[in-house]
Amino acid sequence: MIFRSFLIAAALTASLGACRAESTQAVPQPSRISSQEGLDRVPLRVRTPLAAHEFQVEVAATAEQQATGLMFVERLKPDEGMVFPFVPPRPASFWMKNTLIPLDMIFVRADCSIARIAVNTIPQSLEPVGTEEYVAAVLEIAGGRSVELGISEGDCVSWPGGPADGR
Repeated sequence: MIFRSFLIAAALTASLGACRAESTQAVPQPSRISSQEGLDRVPLRVRTPLAAHEFQVEVAATAEQQATGLMFVERLKPDEGMVFPFVPPRPASFWMKNTLIPLDMIFVRADCSIARIAVNTIPQSLEPVGTEEYVAAVLEIAGGRSVELGISEGDCVSWPGGPADGR
């Protein structure tokens, strides 16, 4: 009788645990690109001569947000990224310290055109990646994605509130 009570208790515990695990998995979690709180998430478009490519990006607007960027992020979906706007435009340089995944860094002029693309930057590298040209923003997307999509220097990058808003 004691053994039977034990089996019933074990079965009930297992089924309750399974229900709990199942209900936790069914709750959708909000998608976050970075671990930073308070970042706006906006649609961003890169227009090439052949297509328009849509991304959902977080905007690193403050100096603190820009200093942290995509550090410690373990993966990006193909349509995710982060944009770093600069007002006024300036030369920009980034490093990959504490960045765990390769990124494509797309340097964007004030007229929305791409000045430079650094493809597949090396995770955790302290080597600066940048441009001496004045840029209004830098867009970071998953490493190799710009090549996959045929994004090139001269293509146009726009997002709500960006330098070429509405183009």
